[in-house]
Amino acid sequence: MATEQSKILVIGGTGYIGKFIVEGSAKSGHQTFALVRESSLSDPVKGKIVQNFKDLGVTILYGDLSDKESLVKAIQHVDVVISTVGLSQLMNQINIISAIKESGKHIKRFLPSEFGNDVDRTVAIGPAKSEFAMKAEIRRVVEAEGVPYTYVINNCFNGYFLATLAQCETRLTSPPRDRVTIYGDGNAKAILNKEEDIAAYTMRAVDDPRTLNKTVYINPPKNIVSQNDVVAVWESKIGETLEKTYVSEEELLKKIPQSPHPLDLLLALNHAIFVKGDQTWFTIEPSFGVEASQLYPDVKYTSVDEYLNQFV
Repeated sequence: MATEQSKILVIGGTGYIGKFIVEGSAKSGHQTFALVRESSLSDPVKGKIVQNFKDLGVTILYGDLSDKESLVKAIQHVDVVISTVGLSQLMNQINIISAIKESGKHIKRFLPSEFGNDVDRTVAIGPAKSEFAMKAEIRRVVEAEGVPYTYVINNCFNGYFLATLAQCETRLTSPPRDRVTIYGDGNAKAILNKEEDIAAYTMRAVDDPRTLNKTVYINPPKNIVSQNDVVAVWESKIGETLEKTYVSEEELLKKIPQSPHPLDLLLALNHAIFVKGDQTWFTIEPSFGVEASQLYPDVKYTSVDEYLNQFV
């Protein structure tokens, strides 16, 4: 190998994308550390996740975002810090940035909790706009403090969006076989990626000088699709035509503020992604970004078509 792999700390590893990032780090050969709360061990779900980490050779460190001392101690073990914390803890990442500065260790890279749309290039409204604004604020703090960074933009998680055909109003675990709601005209292009692939691309980026102080977009060509495209692929697999209900942008804009949380956020995300084309309206310029599937053509990603096969 040309360079030694960085030691990686993941904060928020028991969360949705966090567990994939921790596993991806360990499986790619990085010495991996996960900062978890001690209370996670007594949680039946998180306890199993932590045990899986241990089985993969991950070093478990105990601490909390509100405990600066535990953050500083954890950071001293590593070269790269990855945050995958959830919405409620986004602003607490300021403590991570502060701990990186205080740790006395030269951190090669900080990846704040992004893993969604590009928050500096968004047309989102309502609660989605509010969430994105917090992520953008964290970016500004990272940059102001001079912390080396990489922002990973993976767009949509397949488990949330593709597995349900973007049916955010029902908690489906597989695509519907009878009827489907289409947002807008269904033609806006989105980008849908499998969680393991997101982790694989992220791991390739952490030590790559081409991604330093850049935004990494995970935009593999076969996964740039509209909601109509996705529904058509699914219909062809099951040999059925779904009953389609179209929700206009005007209807959706009325519905978002009238909906309880978290439905309002899900609807606002669908408006941004599947009506306004929030993930695909802009061009990635070399001045600020790079595209992962071009940088790492050897990574075998899962296409939308391939992903849906598991539900047939």
